Amino acid sequence: MFLRIWRFATLMPTALSAGVALCHLMEMPARRNCAPALWSRVTNIEGTYRLFGPPVGASIEGGALSTAVVLSILVRKRRPAFALTQVGVACMAAAQVAWWLFVFPVNSRMVNWTPESLAANFEELRDRWEYTYAARAILQIFGLGALVRSVLVETPTEPASNHVERT
Repeated sequence: MFLRIWRFATLMPTALSAGVALCHLMEMPARRNCAPALWSRVTNIEGTYRLFGPPVGASIEGGALSTAVVLSILVRKRRPAFALTQVGVACMAAAQVAWWLFVFPVNSRMVNWTPESLAANFEELRDRWEYTYAARAILQIFGLGALVRSVLVETPTEPASNHVERT
């Protein structure tokens, strides 16, 4: 029973995190067509993404990764669930690494931008931000898929009526 609860506690924040990442991915085509001043205003100045970071978004994503790591320990002797759980953890960890390597440096520079004082290499930085978020969305969606699959491989395929009740 504990394992079922832990799997649920892992899948929920992972699904929420993948949903947030999917939002970024779905917004990308329209956002890339925005004029630089509008992109900066919507992304940075207006606070459109303030809940995507700390404390809300960061807690969800951190919770997803940490519960998945613990889940991989809990299922370490269960094959193939363990391998699939490891794939999920690896995808989510890679998404975190991508954020720290590529998004965080841009976010650190954006904090001082105004529509009138954008960086000379604005388009390069914007594209790094947008494409890294797209890659992160794909990683998180694959990670969620691997975690869901890790549960499904252990789900009985016979109809419930064929199961013998335990007393």
